[in-house]
Amino acid sequence: MSSAHAAPPAPRQASAAGSVPAAHEAAADGLAPAAGPEEAPEVWPLTARTVGGELHIGGVSLPALAEVCGTPLYVVDEADFRERARQWRVSGADRVHYASKAFLCAEMVRWVDAERLHLDVCSEGELELAVGTGFDPARIVLHGNNKLPAELAAAVRHGVGVVVVDCLEEIERLAALSRAAGRVQDVYLRIAPGVAADTHDYMATGSDDVKFGFPISGGHAERAALAAHRAPGLRFAGVHSHIGSQIVDTAGLRTAAARIAGFVRTLAERHGITVTEIDLGGGAGIPYLPGRPRLRPADAVAALRAGIAEVLDPREVRLAVEPGRSMIGTAGVTLYRIGVVKDGLRRRFVSVDGGMSDALRPSLYAAQYTAWTANRTVTGPPRHSVVVGKHCESGDVVVPDIALPGDVAVGDLLAVPATGAYHHVMASNYNFQPRPAVVAVADGRARLMVRRETAADLLARDAAGQAVDLEGSAP
Repeated sequence: MSSAHAAPPAPRQASAAGSVPAAHEAAADGLAPAAGPEEAPEVWPLTARTVGGELHIGGVSLPALAEVCGTPLYVVDEADFRERARQWRVSGADRVHYASKAFLCAEMVRWVDAERLHLDVCSEGELELAVGTGFDPARIVLHGNNKLPAELAAAVRHGVGVVVVDCLEEIERLAALSRAAGRVQDVYLRIAPGVAADTHDYMATGSDDVKFGFPISGGHAERAALAAHRAPGLRFAGVHSHIGSQIVDTAGLRTAAARIAGFVRTLAERHGITVTEIDLGGGAGIPYLPGRPRLRPADAVAALRAGIAEVLDPREVRLAVEPGRSMIGTAGVTLYRIGVVKDGLRRRFVSVDGGMSDALRPSLYAAQYTAWTANRTVTGPPRHSVVVGKHCESGDVVVPDIALPGDVAVGDLLAVPATGAYHHVMASNYNFQPRPAVVAVADGRARLMVRRETAADLLARDAAGQAVDLEGSAP
């Protein structure tokens, strides 16, 4: 799939540390402002431009793309992803892993490979996709708080580089699988450092009362480290910690790094266990609204290294990081077509042809976004609006409380930026809605990454009451 367009202008340079390209005031009554790439470049892909009133990304006209590919449609700026991947590669970390849970497909695996990154997976499906696409299993790290026996077996079978163990049962199961396969599996121990990230509760993972890992408090992590160190079939290669996502303040990162380093020193002093690899997760935040900051890769890594240096000689450990959202989040834009504009008693409801089935974060996290028309310039006075979806739920909100221009109309294309992470991967078939396609754009060309689902795809899974043989294999 391609479009004949002039070569795009060079990508904008990503913002400097914690800076915002231009000052943006909240719209009247505290509403989020509607803003295009010229007004709020921090939330749009690096190659986004308005050309004759139409939005272009990667040199491709979004109205032309919508005409060919339909809507809703996920659009990914390849240049944006590659530039942000490069920033992480030169951030000062010894190893950079792309967190596949943010967005993954076969083409994305190829991009990650081409950018010389490692890859984090947290399911057998992600693992099989990566290996099947040709990614080196030795550069894969398997995460998860309840890895199924089949997932652990697949990790051993494929020769995954590291498995991050999360519970004592997992240590036992993985050790048995490794021994049976006649190999030694490298493991990291996931640690809960007791540090609360300044983020939504659902995205906070570093306190000592979460489902992930072993708390340092109460000696849980120490006992687990001894179990992993002594387990035949395993090599206790390092420790891992992740305090949460969408973090823009480095204080928590530095504190967590210092506590993990303190734990590493405790293992050496009490038990003679030497740990040389520390994986301190990701979580670097991106701007979703105009005027909001981005945590720069170099600043995040500097904070982590400073925390380690408070306790350990930083030359004695290798630091790994796992950014996902900050590499792919701003690269993605979701394109919708407006079907209904309805004035309520207090606000205007702008209904689009997607919704919570392709944009779950506003319903799940009360996440906020901005939006802008992609097919023409709108100049009407701002109206208190809510962009809603087509599903039978009051919580089906795509963009809450935004000051959209009053002349937004039925048939207009509405683009929502900063949707590259956790949109496609969280998409569902609620109300039997087929999931949208994903299209990559670069250098004036468009390429299909994931095709649009059809009603036939959904019907193909319906078994129509087929009998289950209780003594046979799973259907």
